[in-house]
Amino acid sequence: MEQNQYQPNVQLIINGNSQEFSKLVDNYKNLVFTVALRMLKNTEEAEEVTQDTFVKVFKSIKSFKGDSKFSTWIYRIAYNSCLDRLKKIKKVQQIKSFDEISGVEISDLSTVLDAIEREEKSKVLKQCIGLLSPSDSALLTLFYFEEKNLNELSKILNLTENNVKVKLFRARARLAKILKERLNPETIKHYG
Repeated sequence: MEQNQYQPNVQLIINGNSQEFSKLVDNYKNLVFTVALRMLKNTEEAEEVTQDTFVKVFKSIKSFKGDSKFSTWIYRIAYNSCLDRLKKIKKVQQIKSFDEISGVEISDLSTVLDAIEREEKSKVLKQCIGLLSPSDSALLTLFYFEEKNLNELSKILNLTENNVKVKLFRARARLAKILKERLNPETIKHYG
């Protein structure tokens, strides 16, 4: 996915320039909505969280220090807004134990996915990512589709880079299990 290169003029927004804030919203609304939709798995909830995120951005823009990319800062607000919403509506999703997935299944699946056409793989991945927990779904979306690196993810999630690596590994493993269950044996044999 193409990286968003737009950097808002924070000082203009602080000074009350509504056009600059409108430009900020236009440039980041799709990215924020994507994260919210992946986490909440509900269009209306995602739209509300997207609006809430921009209200929070407007209210707290003075606190943006510029020590990270603006997109990282806004993703962090969106991510935390989604977590707050999930707590509020008390969505609890079962996460299968990491111990249920062997490394062999992951490597076999990796070989299978490498052979699938790019568009087909992307479609299958997006559907299966939607079946993951909100936090796994958001993490994989940010990493693969929004192309956030480990450093950016650690800032967004307020975790160390090592913790992000562990979370990515576990989310990939859960995704691998879902993909293995959803791909029929003929497809696996054909691409394997």
